[in-house]
Amino acid sequence: MVDWAAHGVSLFISAVFLDSLRFKFANAPKTQLIFGELDRWAAGRGAPGLFAPTGLFSQYVIGVAELVASILLIAAIFIPRLRFLRPLGALLGLAVMSGAVGFHLFTPLGINVDGDGGALFYTACATWLGAFGLLVLRGSERRDLMRRLGLLFGPSGR
Repeated sequence: MVDWAAHGVSLFISAVFLDSLRFKFANAPKTQLIFGELDRWAAGRGAPGLFAPTGLFSQYVIGVAELVASILLIAAIFIPRLRFLRPLGALLGLAVMSGAVGFHLFTPLGINVDGDGGALFYTACATWLGAFGLLVLRGSERRDLMRRLGLLFGPSGR
């Protein structure tokens, strides 16, 4: 994937994530509806509070993950020496969107949330595909990240 395409995909993912923050952090009615539905679903499976405002997967936790992913993806565009961080941002985005797509498909939340015609679901799918594409097609950046992590966490050689 050439640089301009990787930059475009990174900007798309970041735009989706950053736009959603105003809804998540302001506790917008649609956000309450989505996370409330997910929390009721989780409570029925023995995990009450999982998606509640103070839960492990609250809108605030998901929002922070999206913010961090956006920062990593944008930093890789504008600070060339940080390009190795793009796969980390893509991986975080892929994880968040895997959850979003899965919850749309396999919970009562469904694809058509509050009459949006599937807009949230299809945006999550496009974002997932973009993050996956960055991970697969930017192999040199992925290898650079793995090398750096190996140096950081690998044996010291002493």
